[in-house]
Amino acid sequence: MDITSVLPPECVSHIVSLTSPRDACRLSAVSPAIRSVANSDAVWEKFLPSDYQLILSDSVSPFSSSLLTSLSKKELYFHLCHNPVLINNGTMSFALEKESGKKIYMIGARGISIAWGDRPSYWIWISLPESRFPEVAELKIVWWFDVKGRIETNILSSETTYAAYLVFKFAESRYGFERRSVALGVYVEGSDNEERRRAVLDPLASMQRLTQDRGDGWVEIEMGEFFNGSGDDGTLVCSVFDFHSLDTKHGIIIQGIEVRPKNNR
Repeated sequence: MDITSVLPPECVSHIVSLTSPRDACRLSAVSPAIRSVANSDAVWEKFLPSDYQLILSDSVSPFSSSLLTSLSKKELYFHLCHNPVLINNGTMSFALEKESGKKIYMIGARGISIAWGDRPSYWIWISLPESRFPEVAELKIVWWFDVKGRIETNILSSETTYAAYLVFKFAESRYGFERRSVALGVYVEGSDNEERRRAVLDPLASMQRLTQDRGDGWVEIEMGEFFNGSGDDGTLVCSVFDFHSLDTKHGIIIQGIEVRPKNNR
């Protein structure tokens, strides 16, 4: 017996909305009647973040303002899974985690704190076709390396374990990052326990292969993780640095720091 012949459509819609995006897609294959409900705006509105309209209203991405009216809620959901939109005057991107619909943010290089980032003798700002942001930061030369990204926990999805990732690549000419490890850490501002992990960033030099190819022209390395409960912790700080070496460093190109749900948790 088809459940839609027993229950009103709004009840079926409510039941489907209590599942997950993956379950809704599976249910749409059960029958034409179920498909109509499982693909409805009423269901997929529940899978979108409650503040998605406010987020998109801040977007500077081309055509993003028309997404709210031109796409169904299901189409909008999957568009945001595959096409991050730029917000905060182009210094941050927003996307959705496909399995859960939880929020993913990347803080672009222009939105993070880079020591001496405003000094052209140390860092230069360039445009790359493989970057989602208008500009990325390329290191010319430094001795001390210090990069920090900050994001308010109240804009992240609640009851979620997040991991932060430094997203970067190297220019053809690079040195310094194959000889020394850097310190990576994630903490809430004002409560730093100073716990850090150390890793070599140059994937060609590291035997541990801690970096991962993202498949988009960039590599990433996990900086640490954080459980976002109710979202009222404050400011999450994602830090990578090396203060203890007098070796010069050159050639890293930073796109940003991505904060996304870890293992769908």
